[in-house]
Amino acid sequence: MTEPVETHLYIDGAACPASDGGSYEIYNPARPSELVGRAAAGTVADVDRAVRAAHAAFPAWAALSYDERGAILRKVAAALTEDSALVDARARLFTREHGKVLRETHLEISRLGERFVQSADYAERLARDEIIRAPRNDTIVTRQPRGVAALVVPWNWPLAILGAKLPQALMAGNTVVVKPSANSALAPTISLHRIAELLPPGVVNIVTGSAGRIGDALIGHPLVRYVNFTGSVDVGRHVMKVAAENITPVTLELGGNDAGLILNDAALSRDTFDSLYRAAFMSTGQICYALKRLYVHRSRFDEVVDGLRAVVDAQVVGDGLLPETTMGPMNNAKQLKTVTDMIGEARAQGASVLELGQIPDPELYAQGYFQRPTLVVGADPTLSVVREEQFGPVLPILTFDSEDEAVALANDDQFGLASSVWSADTERAIAMARRIEAGYTFINAHGPSANDGNAPFGGFKKSGIGRNFGYEGVTQFQGFHSIAGASGLLD
Repeated sequence: MTEPVETHLYIDGAACPASDGGSYEIYNPARPSELVGRAAAGTVADVDRAVRAAHAAFPAWAALSYDERGAILRKVAAALTEDSALVDARARLFTREHGKVLRETHLEISRLGERFVQSADYAERLARDEIIRAPRNDTIVTRQPRGVAALVVPWNWPLAILGAKLPQALMAGNTVVVKPSANSALAPTISLHRIAELLPPGVVNIVTGSAGRIGDALIGHPLVRYVNFTGSVDVGRHVMKVAAENITPVTLELGGNDAGLILNDAALSRDTFDSLYRAAFMSTGQICYALKRLYVHRSRFDEVVDGLRAVVDAQVVGDGLLPETTMGPMNNAKQLKTVTDMIGEARAQGASVLELGQIPDPELYAQGYFQRPTLVVGADPTLSVVREEQFGPVLPILTFDSEDEAVALANDDQFGLASSVWSADTERAIAMARRIEAGYTFINAHGPSANDGNAPFGGFKKSGIGRNFGYEGVTQFQGFHSIAGASGLLD
């Protein structure tokens, strides 16, 4: 058996235990009795020390040019992937603590490095000021970093989501305190330690532990000047309230109940059904912008159900470390119950519930937090599996008869994170996409495998505030600064 790992905090340039010596245990969701490791349980005092270290490091880091910061970010990106043996060990650790299949953990690690390079590539653009010449004034419109940024990372895709926050905050000139989720803290913390070691002391600080114990202390700290949070609506609402005490601006990337619209002219090949499977069931469906509601033109409904059913039923459910596994367990018992309750309600209400996939090890399946990939065919629109975010391996499939109806169904939701339109006519698909209330719409694709990190990402309605990714993801961490004088100042 692999020995449990132990991770520490990282404050002011050094790894350290929690101030009271506390830690907590993380278990394998595929084998809930298997201890994977222990993470330091940070205290309020640790949060304060981390924020103050970041505050002290801020002036020197902010004084660097964009080119200088970009060069450092490129070194970080190279260091994250230069040792293939260490990368594989980190990936295997992450699969054990999280549950997702090994190839997805490798994807997350590579994405993290890519985002550092991408942010560094904005150096020249970020350095350009806007010049306004008016009859009475000349004005320079520039931007400056905000200060200490608190980055709160969820458990579902922590490494990839770090890549949507951390390099952008650093490139913008901020220093940071990162709080990984308590549910998957080991591999992310090890990755963060490697990053922090390559930066001046205090620029990146890491505090692990329970949100209930240290979350408010971080979000509400008077020296935190910006908060970037990814997680649930309920917690995001609380984060916003706590941040409001200090008038601290926030970026909130919250839930999604993403609709996919398959039009009557969609090309339905095996590749299409593979894409739909990944869109809905990648990472066992535990993705904020996974495909969560599939609306199909009535003329193509049976074809879509049959094609998707064949692909889903071929998946192998089991331990994510095994090469034959294509879908692992859910991350935790609470989320598993949420999903199984939805499936139970749909079945009780008479929906056609198809629990699919192959289970080579029934004993393991019974022990772990597993749920077979499930299609709910012809679901009643009032069911919770349609109205609420499932965040698990279940997909309701419904019909529509017209484009107007399809758009209305997609928009009839509290969320507005992402969506997709599937059609052989690109112009038609784009025209429909423009009518959907979502921050991101895919054409003939959906989800992380199709996401363009050069574009801003975020949502409308209860899906959040602000944007991550892209150039705009960097400037979210800055404030505008206008420098003006009488006309002729800039001559």
